[in-house]
Amino acid sequence: MFNLYDLEQLSQAGISAEQAEQQLQNFRTGFPYLSIVAPAVPDRGIRQLDAKTQAGLVQLFDSWSGSRVKFVPASGAATRMFKALIETKTALAKNPHAAIGNDSAEFFASLNKFAFYDELKKAVSFKPDDRSAILNALLDEAGLNYSNLPKGLLLFHKYAAGARTAFEEHLVEAALYAKDADNVARLHFTVSPEHRSKFAGLLKKVQQPYEEQFGVTFEITFSEQQKSTDTIAADEHNRPFRNADNSLLFRPGGHGALLENLNALTEDMVFVKNIDNVVTDPLKAETVHWKKVLAGLLLQLREQIYHHIARIENNPDALQLKEIALFLENAFCITLPEVPEKEYAPLLYAKLNRPLRVCGMVKNAGEPGGGPFIAKDADGSLSLQIAESVQLDLNDPAIKKLFHAATHFNPVDLVCSFRDYKGGKFNLLHYRDAATGFISTKSKDGKTLKAQELPGLWNGAMSNWNTVFVEVPLATFNPVKTVLDLLRKEHREN
Repeated sequence: MFNLYDLEQLSQAGISAEQAEQQLQNFRTGFPYLSIVAPAVPDRGIRQLDAKTQAGLVQLFDSWSGSRVKFVPASGAATRMFKALIETKTALAKNPHAAIGNDSAEFFASLNKFAFYDELKKAVSFKPDDRSAILNALLDEAGLNYSNLPKGLLLFHKYAAGARTAFEEHLVEAALYAKDADNVARLHFTVSPEHRSKFAGLLKKVQQPYEEQFGVTFEITFSEQQKSTDTIAADEHNRPFRNADNSLLFRPGGHGALLENLNALTEDMVFVKNIDNVVTDPLKAETVHWKKVLAGLLLQLREQIYHHIARIENNPDALQLKEIALFLENAFCITLPEVPEKEYAPLLYAKLNRPLRVCGMVKNAGEPGGGPFIAKDADGSLSLQIAESVQLDLNDPAIKKLFHAATHFNPVDLVCSFRDYKGGKFNLLHYRDAATGFISTKSKDGKTLKAQELPGLWNGAMSNWNTVFVEVPLATFNPVKTVLDLLRKEHREN
């Protein structure tokens, strides 16, 4: 299947021939659908915490002195944010009097309300009614170049003291809930190579002022998606896709590739949140409160896990094993398959001794993306999983019914622990379900190709973790998918 030049290409990318062959095999066989048995809903799979419980968990977290870090995926250009404006820019270049869509019309009408307006005026001189000049100033390299920058470097919010980027808002958030006993706030951003220097430059500019304002010391690290996590592309016949020079084509493995980056962290607790899910200062209190609630619950559950593992190591009787199984069911919706008696305690141990995540879930407001379900695992047990629609066989009426019965949505609001009961660190790569990747159809040079993504970071990449879902308010979920989202009240100070 591979010639000597191919093998050299694979070697340079850090991908073995066996890995590439397995990826081609995935194209041939496809990935199996996730077997869901029910949506996770309140009272079965999603916890709803009362005010007293919340207060206790916040207190538990506030009294904890362990290390913590905030992990923020921040690579990828913001091109989709400006899709409507890019289309308008193209149309106006052909005809300055061309009709424009409603989104672009609202953008022009509200231009001075955006946090980047002042910088836009400084970047390029333009007349208020020159729509083409405005879009060129915003989108092109000669201006702000926003269509080619990542979301983290865009000015999101306007304050009296000046505008802040999404990157800066994550610094502020971390100062409010992710600082340790020594007032050190650690953040790790995954960035693309071409933008890394820009993030570093922004950090150098803003770090000291924010440290002085919030009384913290920031420790910021960056990493890039490893080249070895790229996947080989295939043609329509599931053979390696060839470029014009006959070389192999590799494509990024999707956000699941960031499992390698996440796995490199060594802190006791890891907060995970997307780069565009931030709000202005007046609305941060609710976000901070719920981050602490989730973190407190993680600490509480982790202590209970350690306790039950210790019981197993002390040769428990049948009643104690049943109590441990009940804990797994009540805490994580894990029900075990029938196994021989001698395998029961080892199975309980294996289910307990895994990475742990507590995930915020918001009530479904029609957002696209993943949701919480109870699924059947390969070993016959049941567990909580976050599933994307592409992982489900929606042509099956029963599965489609379960999918539409889901009441909540995954906003990517996680608190995680990678520590085992001995204080060691789990290797997260051992808890990924390799059979939960994605295949999509693309094109290059006029030819159809198949692309493969690794198991999603909060889907298959965390499939074999202990998982808890907690209902959090919709106010904690404020992503910026289009530039007009920045006009919503959550992204404006007043």
